[in-house]
Amino acid sequence: MPSLARGALLATLLLGGLATESTAQVFMASRPNPPVTIGPLYIRASVSPEMPHLPIDITWSLVLPPGTPAGAAEGDLFLLWPSELITEPNLGPPDPTIVRYVEERGFASIEEGRVALTARKLSTSAERKQETIPGGAPFVTFVRQGALGLTSPASYVRIPWTPRMTEPGWLMRLSLKTKGLIKAKPGTWTERAFWGPRSRLLLSFQDVNARGLFLLYFERRANVIRLAEDPAQLRIEFAHADHVKIDELAPSSARRQLSETRDNTDTVTLFLDRSEGITPQTLTVQFGYFSDLQSWAPILIPIAFFALGNLAAPVFRIIGLRVARAVRARVHVGSPTRPPAPESGGPALSAETLARIRPRETTEAEVRQLCGPPTEELEQLGATDTRTLLYRGRRLQPQRKSSWGWISTVAYWEMEQQEVDITIDHGVVKDVQARVRRARLLRPDLQSELQ
Repeated sequence: MPSLARGALLATLLLGGLATESTAQVFMASRPNPPVTIGPLYIRASVSPEMPHLPIDITWSLVLPPGTPAGAAEGDLFLLWPSELITEPNLGPPDPTIVRYVEERGFASIEEGRVALTARKLSTSAERKQETIPGGAPFVTFVRQGALGLTSPASYVRIPWTPRMTEPGWLMRLSLKTKGLIKAKPGTWTERAFWGPRSRLLLSFQDVNARGLFLLYFERRANVIRLAEDPAQLRIEFAHADHVKIDELAPSSARRQLSETRDNTDTVTLFLDRSEGITPQTLTVQFGYFSDLQSWAPILIPIAFFALGNLAAPVFRIIGLRVARAVRARVHVGSPTRPPAPESGGPALSAETLARIRPRETTEAEVRQLCGPPTEELEQLGATDTRTLLYRGRRLQPQRKSSWGWISTVAYWEMEQQEVDITIDHGVVKDVQARVRRARLLRPDLQSELQ
């Protein structure tokens, strides 16, 4: 079985359950077993809320072992990149060689072009020299339709050889404009309205598990350039640090701090460990930008709820009272055989009780024993032996229309008001006056209007 076919089969078996969101930055030389290593290496992503595409700057240099001639490292470099790239205008036409290379391996090209490539000389003096490499670095972005569906876009970049790659004091910079590295995190509309949208950015080195990249890596895995002992770092910079909220960082060894060179910029960094070999090393950040208004949300939201509560409480109270009155007026719950309960002032005195009170015979003590304590007592000024006992009672009787046990509908309410004045003179009843008033009400709460 040809090696490419074996690679395709192995990729299908090993990567069928892996997420295609993983990112990879793998450098490969033109020849197997390259004598060089790469270092220092800085992969920097510059995040800003107004940028439609994510800029990535890859800064590196090649390191030759002592005694190795410079010509041993000569040859183009190749970079496997996990997302779609945006071409830079005015750098030249695409390179048909790399387009043909990916198409011969079953991939389909969806974007071709070039990205900027520069060389910068570091110096202790104030003047720093920078050179632009003519034509930049050509690339091709490709996808593949397979048994597991369409792969995520990936890019293959050819970095033309320049002696600056191995010259001491010089650093190369590859400037990319990428699409699709920042993934939107699902959230409710309330979260987006009050706290702003949330996103996730994953930046990694030497992660070749994505289906779109594994085949190219597997075919040329002997060409991979390893890390040198120089510093290597993944770096994500967030502009407008006063309006960014970082929710999660992974791994725990990642550091967050303010940028030392850029104003109002938050920086998240992860140093790469060369001892990990080809093991993926990833930096994941979950973040979101918020507006000036959203920054006041912790204060404005409680104030809004407090204000709405104070405004809504009287409204709901009025509505509740009206509903309760309407239900009480039309629905009655109670035993049909039980007499109506007195409303206020005690029960009304029956005719039999009043007949037992006889002027000039019944004493005050007997009245209190028959009728109970009076509602009011009136005494005339200067007449200490004469007083009037007032008894008031009121009943509401529902006139039922339809009944279902203890629940019935009400046609109207009959109200009966009774006032009895008993005049006491020297401890004996002198006079008894009784007044009874009856009325028909549509609602029981209308009784207050008849008083």
